[in-house]
Amino acid sequence: MNSLDLSSATAAQLISALRAGTISSLELTQAYLQRIEKFNPAVNAVVTIDHEGALASAAAADQARAKGAEGPLTGVPLLHKDIFCTAGIRTTCASKMLANFEPPYSATVVEKLNAAGVVTLGKTNMDEFAMGSSNETSYFGPSFNPWDLKRVPGGSSGGSAAAVAAGLAPLSTGTDTGGSIRQPASLCGITGFKPTYGRISRFGIIAFASSLDQAGPMTRTVEDAALMLSAMCGLDANDSTSADVPVPNFHTALNGDIKGLRIGLPKEYFSDMLNADVATSIHAALKELEAEGAILVDVDLPHTRQGIATYYVIAPAEASANLARYDGVRFGHRCDNPTDLMDLYARSRSEGFGDEVQRRILVGTYALSAGFYDAYFKKAQQVRRIISEDFKKAFEVCDLIAGPSAPNVAFPVGAKNDDPIAMYMEDVYTLSVNLAGLPGLSVPAGLINDLPIGLQLIGRPFDEETVLRAGHRLQLRTDHHLKTPQIGADQS
Repeated sequence: MNSLDLSSATAAQLISALRAGTISSLELTQAYLQRIEKFNPAVNAVVTIDHEGALASAAAADQARAKGAEGPLTGVPLLHKDIFCTAGIRTTCASKMLANFEPPYSATVVEKLNAAGVVTLGKTNMDEFAMGSSNETSYFGPSFNPWDLKRVPGGSSGGSAAAVAAGLAPLSTGTDTGGSIRQPASLCGITGFKPTYGRISRFGIIAFASSLDQAGPMTRTVEDAALMLSAMCGLDANDSTSADVPVPNFHTALNGDIKGLRIGLPKEYFSDMLNADVATSIHAALKELEAEGAILVDVDLPHTRQGIATYYVIAPAEASANLARYDGVRFGHRCDNPTDLMDLYARSRSEGFGDEVQRRILVGTYALSAGFYDAYFKKAQQVRRIISEDFKKAFEVCDLIAGPSAPNVAFPVGAKNDDPIAMYMEDVYTLSVNLAGLPGLSVPAGLINDLPIGLQLIGRPFDEETVLRAGHRLQLRTDHHLKTPQIGADQS
């Protein structure tokens, strides 16, 4: 090993070292596997480790590089959220329902990243079936925030966020249905990006809410996110919702300034819902963008608060339909000795699903029922359109929208388990972005009592380049993204 510090190394730095020959992918992979062995017992970010597969992929990456056949990410280790199907590696969705499921195929995202040359180390912990904001609903137990092991990392991609923050991998994948990339990125002090709905194929991603789910990169820097995003995007014949739009070189798009860029500040994002210290840090980050030539303007997103109720009708409704396939018959958990078919269905589902998943299935089934469809689901879809129109009007006077990624720093484990509404409120600034299908980026914006917070940048549909460029300019001016937690005895 050379002088690279894996606790803070970026993928861009590792790529440079690999190309220079100062380190091999095999050495790099072995080092990360050792870090996982050392630190994962405390963080519980990784639920499946593929030692043999990772080492074999690393050796193949070194051979490819020696032959001059490397891809853009050849030899760089990565962890996948355990919602992506991975052939030959179990895919559980952090649920008892799929605890032993090994898919016969890989998700399109996995295949694309494999083609780019990544080395898959394993799979990360998450909220069960991506339902949660704290990574406490996992069948494998909660993940913990590397900045304070008594606090949550956020969710549902909390394992992916914690893994990058703890230096268990330089790159990870996440999915974002209502903020599940951006909120844990904020709480763990990393960069998380949800692209426009349809930009990345959903094929092979175990579905939560099909009109909201979107995959994205979770990294240390915006530069790394751009490198990953270029490899992940593209039209997919296996996904009818994937968009037939050109895929730019997002890394190249980072170049250039942001002079004259109009950044909208919704007053609804800076209301009494926002922690005062978080607000101060967000305004300080915005001042940095202003110093780069950006222009701050006021905008209105009047239906921000309605986004929570709207989301928590639409998402559970879609989840109740998507999770109907887990019936104990074809795959997934099956109860022992069922007395009849109804007993098989009822006990397999009640044993296989955790409390939060069951809660959302019940809510969604109720909203879709014949007597309440118009009052709830139809009405929620109408409000969803209004929320989208709010964003369209705001983008008439600005190029980006900015605000906090989350209203607070990471909260203690167990603090909100008895109050689902308080838990849902942690996604108040992210939900509407999914309802409108827009790209959203969370970048580190400082520390409050040694706990990270994130700035959220929201763009027009398929204008990921502008969002990434603004985030990159902020990271060129600040060092928030370079700070790393100290994991060890001092947190015990």
